[in-house]
Amino acid sequence: MKARAAVMSANTVNETAEASNYLFSTLKSLFAVAENYPDLKANQNFMQLQKDLMETENKITYSRQFYNDTVMKYNISIQTIPKNIVASLTGFEKKDLFEATQAEREVPKVEF
Repeated sequence: MKARAAVMSANTVNETAEASNYLFSTLKSLFAVAENYPDLKANQNFMQLQKDLMETENKITYSRQFYNDTVMKYNISIQTIPKNIVASLTGFEKKDLFEATQAEREVPKVEF
């Protein structure tokens, strides 16, 4: 619950990334513990959770790419004439891309 709450309350891109990583590391720990319980591994709800986790990770990867594409277009836009003049007068600044580490890019491996 704590990990999910951190994701939901994140205000910046970096906070969201850190909270998401914490959530997925927590889920990986849960799946590691589940290895010791064959009945749990065969449980339909648990199998659905595994599937949902993979789908969520794929959605996050897509969203990160969409965010970076949008930021790149924005940064290029505020650097071209005449938009750069308006951007500097109104306080629009270049935004940072979301950069995930290699470990963050890997889909959690969950084996049952």
